Amino acid sequence: MDQGINNKFSEGQVLLIDKPLEWTSFDVVRKLRAQMKIKKVGHAGTLDPLATGLLILCTGKFTKRINEYMAQEKEYTGTITLGAITPTYDLESEPQDFKDYTTVTPVQLEGVVKMFTGEIMQVPPIHSAIKKDGKRVYELARRGEHVELDARKITIKEFEITRFALPEVDFRVVCTTGTYIRSLANDVGAALGCGGYLSKLCRTRIGEFTIDQSMSVEAAQAMIKEALTPLQ
Repeated sequence: MDQGINNKFSEGQVLLIDKPLEWTSFDVVRKLRAQMKIKKVGHAGTLDPLATGLLILCTGKFTKRINEYMAQEKEYTGTITLGAITPTYDLESEPQDFKDYTTVTPVQLEGVVKMFTGEIMQVPPIHSAIKKDGKRVYELARRGEHVELDARKITIKEFEITRFALPEVDFRVVCTTGTYIRSLANDVGAALGCGGYLSKLCRTRIGEFTIDQSMSVEAAQAMIKEALTPLQ
């Protein structure tokens, strides 16, 4: 193998990947890292398995910039399904506690959206990777242990409803790092009185990087293969 070509990744690259549905963020890292044949590959901000969209991968010396990318504002589009809740606030768990959603109006929803726009306090989901007393809280929640998390200050810079088709409402959100869109969906449902959970999510932007600039995992694999092929 031409080590000079291989240094393209070991020296440092930023890859913009469109994460597939049901893949974990680390699945993407593991798949591409094995093909690059280098150790230093990481991602700048986890996407849940049921979310799709922009995932920034950093290789080699560029892994030092991961925290910089993670701190940048993010944009998401997605769907909230009203009329029920789930323990995980998304479809990783089954909907329960069904309630009537048919009386919700666009005007009422817009009022709730305004409540959650700007600087707000948000409680993260108990089914998340946050650590409490040295343990991931989702592990405690799965064991049935009682978990209480403190509210955190976040900023929802933009929050708009793009489709109203009960029980589904589509949205676009621009927010600061540390925002849980699952929690936002749950909180919107609670404020409406009928419950709600996140049924679809796509990350469309991180800072200046957009989903339009990203490539599929398959396209990334093809690019890596070509980059590591010795010149004849």
